[in-house]
Order: sequence, then structure tokens, then C-alpha cells
Amino acid sequence: MGNVHELSYLKEKIEELKKEGIYRKLPILDGANQAEIMLDGEKVINLSSNNYLGFANHPRLKQAAIDAVERYGAGSGAVRTIVGNMSIHEQLEEVLAEFKREEAAFVYQSGFNCNIGTIQAIMEAGDLIISDELNHASIIDGVRLSRADRKIFKHSDIDELEQILKENRDKYRNILIITDGVFSMDGDIAKLPEIVELAEKYEAMTYVDDAHGSGVLGENGRGTVDHFDLHGRVDFTIGTLSKAIGVVGGYVAGSRTMYEWLNHKARPVLFSTSLPPAAVGAIIEAIKMLMESSEYTEKVWNNARHFKEGLGKLGFDTGESETPITPVIIGDEAKAMEFSRNLLKKGVFVSAIVFPTVPRGTGRVRCMITAEHTEDQLDRAVEIFQQVGEEMNILR
Repeated sequence: MGNVHELSYLKEKIEELKKEGIYRKLPILDGANQAEIMLDGEKVINLSSNNYLGFANHPRLKQAAIDAVERYGAGSGAVRTIVGNMSIHEQLEEVLAEFKREEAAFVYQSGFNCNIGTIQAIMEAGDLIISDELNHASIIDGVRLSRADRKIFKHSDIDELEQILKENRDKYRNILIITDGVFSMDGDIAKLPEIVELAEKYEAMTYVDDAHGSGVLGENGRGTVDHFDLHGRVDFTIGTLSKAIGVVGGYVAGSRTMYEWLNHKARPVLFSTSLPPAAVGAIIEAIKMLMESSEYTEKVWNNARHFKEGLGKLGFDTGESETPITPVIIGDEAKAMEFSRNLLKKGVFVSAIVFPTVPRGTGRVRCMITAEHTEDQLDRAVEIFQQVGEEMNILR
């Protein structure tokens, strides 16, 4: 009998990954995550980060992080419910609530934690969750943990959503409709006004995961709810602090009632040490910067339009994107992977996204445009897309 500690069953599974061509090694970034980076020793234009506003390496955020460490230390030393709730955490929640124009904001250590912790705290057996089929993995996991029943509606299909509500409203005490605000693979925006109207008609609650809308859509990046002017009509608005905000963490914005309940029931917050002071200090500074000026959000949109225009003229398919997330749809999975590898050889880093993350036959590279990119960098990237597209016969 073999040695149980060799984990041979996992070795076999790793071999399967290699055979399927999906085994990978992590790329290594040397230095800050910015518009041009040193990746595995090569200087490349970075079109793969969620650092939409260029905040991850911004001098003001770095200084705020250093100041917070000097005053509060490197770590908080406890969960919030014991002695890890520092005045800086309270300040962060106040600033976020003001920014989001909501009564309260409840902060988690990550966006993933936020969905897992919130959904299971607010829904239980005997309730129903109705979820868009393209919702993020953390929503899917949160729904599973809640023990509520679940129904899935086709992506942004409002008629099917109404059908599910009509058939099920009388069978359940509470119904929660969950959607991403901006869908991260295609860059399209949820049909939030229609969803909210249906929720009100059938007395259901709404829950929007605005990870990719935070800092990008709405006035100065206030998000999808602000973009559609739906304040007070969406019960739970989730935002991330790791994408446009450039640091780490997640939050739910909503009512004071929501805040009080999560304060008692959100398991990731109850059982995991609170965010480190450096992160909190930097986030507060980022939110203040957004409240001061629209320059960052305007720049990311201008850059996105410039880049899309360049790709469009060449004949690339950028799908249904309505945001700075710009998919370039290639189709065949292997070809999409090869396209990404060839771009990297010429100096552009952009990840390939293939099945099962996106439907089979819609393999793509997903370009993430930021406020930090210069027009020159974006023009060089478009030029390299053209070269590789012609070499691979993608552009005819």
C-alpha cells in the first residue's frame, strides 16, 4: 500500500489538469500593479488588472496606509466583536455610507467574504433566492450556504425573472433577487430599473453585487444604484474595496437594520480578524479622493472609449461591453489562449478567459482599461493586437 501522505489522489488530479491543458503556473509581478509592469522579468503593458482608477500605487493611498500603521499598528489583533474594532474601522464605514448615499455600510475583509457572509445571514430555509445565471462565484457559494431554495434566471432575462416570481411568490416568506451590477466577463450592465420594479411588484428584496461598478459607474464612481438613481429601492448593495478602490475588502451598503443584523450574524466578520489598519487608512483616502473629484472616473471612461474605438476600427469583436471591461472575443478556446500568449511575447499582458468561465466557443481575452493608462500605451497595445490578429488570421 502506498504512503497516504503522498496525496497520490491529488497528484492524479494534477496530472489530469496537465492533460486537459489547463494546468498553470502563477505569473510573478515584480513591483506595483500599474499600467506598465515587470512580469516574469519582462516589461509589458498591463491590460489585466482591476485597478480601474490607478489607486493601487497612488502616493496619497500609500501615505495614508503608512500614517495608519504609525497610529494603529500592523494588524488589528482581534475580530471586531472582541477588541479589533478600531476607531479607523468605524470611520471607514461612516465615509462609505456617506459616499454611497445610504444609511449604513458594513465592512468585510474581502468581497468574496462579503457575499458569503451576507447572503447566508439574511436568507434561510423557507426563503427563495432568484439569481442571474452569470452571477459571480462568491454569490453562488453564498446562496449554497444560506440553505434557502434557489432558482436561476437566464442572463438579464426580465421575462423569465417575472415568470419565476409569479409562480413562486405565494410559496415563500421572503424572496431575494440577486444580480451583479456589472458582469465581469462581458462588461454589460444589469437591467436594474426593471429588476427593482419587478421586486417591488412582487414584494421581493433586491441585492446587487457592484464589484465592477464601484468606482466606475454613477456620480464619481458611486456605482450602479446611483447610475440608475435607485437609492432607497435596492435593499443590499455590495461593493468591493479591492478593484477600483485599489486595496482589499468588501462592504454592504443599505439600511441601519441591515447593519445591526449583520453585526450579529455575519460569520466572516465574527470569526476572522478585522482589516489591517494600513488597508483601512488607504481605503478612506481613496473614497475621499472620489468624493473630491470626478477626474479619475472620467479618465477611465475616456481611456476605455479610446481603446474600444481602436479595436473596433480593426474589426475585433468586443461583444456587449458597456463599461471599461473590454472582451475581445476570439471563439475557439485554444486560439484564445494562443492569442493571449502571442500578445505577451510582443509586450501586452491580457489574460485569456475560456470555458467553463464563459460559454463554450466564446473564448476571449479580457482587457481591463484603467485611468492610469496613457493614450500612447493604449495605442501601442492596439498596434500589437493588430499584429497578432493578422499573424493568427483572426483579422482578415
